[in-house]
Amino acid sequence: MTEARAMEVRTSRAAGTPAGRSLLRLEVTEGIKRYILANKLRPGDPLPTEADLCTALGASRSSVREAVKTLHALDIVDVRHGHGTYVGRLSLSALVESLAFRGLLGPESDVHVMADLVDVRELFERGMAERIVARLDGDRLDALDALVEKMRADAGGAEEDFVEADRAFHALLVEPLGNELMGQLSMAFWDVYAIVAPQLQMATGEDRAETTAAHASIVHAARRGDPAAFTRAVAAHYAPVRRRLAAGRNGDGEDGRDGGDVAGGGAAVPR
Repeated sequence: MTEARAMEVRTSRAAGTPAGRSLLRLEVTEGIKRYILANKLRPGDPLPTEADLCTALGASRSSVREAVKTLHALDIVDVRHGHGTYVGRLSLSALVESLAFRGLLGPESDVHVMADLVDVRELFERGMAERIVARLDGDRLDALDALVEKMRADAGGAEEDFVEADRAFHALLVEPLGNELMGQLSMAFWDVYAIVAPQLQMATGEDRAETTAAHASIVHAARRGDPAAFTRAVAAHYAPVRRRLAAGRNGDGEDGRDGGDVAGGGAAVPR
């Protein structure tokens, strides 16, 4: 920190201004992050007590508490009441919350966010087609088939059961890649889609059957060991939702919807 910046911080603190409190909270927050990095702590490892953090960072209890709250919201630390503070899971929950809120701001934002999510999700699965097909062993293919059958059985039942099987399918599809970040991102984008999609009410009653058939085609192509067919199946899987998003952008339906069962609440099916 330059001397001028240090003087600004000291002056702001002395004045007790909101800017000063914000700067102090930022310093303490960064101090806790540096402590985690310097000590090579991993998710689940305990952090020092509040009193020890105050001593180590030269900060007050209130500043440490504010910093911990900030880091807790980002899943960098995990506060377990009655047990202490630990390094968090470092998940992408903050990203999910941010993107979902952005998508819920209004119909126009909904459509653009959804289109972006579909682009990224399809990019993951199509772009890694050869690796996915090569690494899906017999047990995983059987598990994917079982999820397709569960989706087929749940097509006329509770939406939560169908959606749970859909999510598990896409998680298992990228699992063999062994890329933890890609897996987390794929599921984060799926979760945002699941939150925002019902607001568009894009789906119709036929969507569950169509979605199930698309998933079955993906597994069939993978079982044949055919990356080209797998890529085509993934593209076909996302094509219907792309058409509905295009209709929303063109205003073919109230508030960016494509004329689905708006009044009846035809909830969108995550794909």
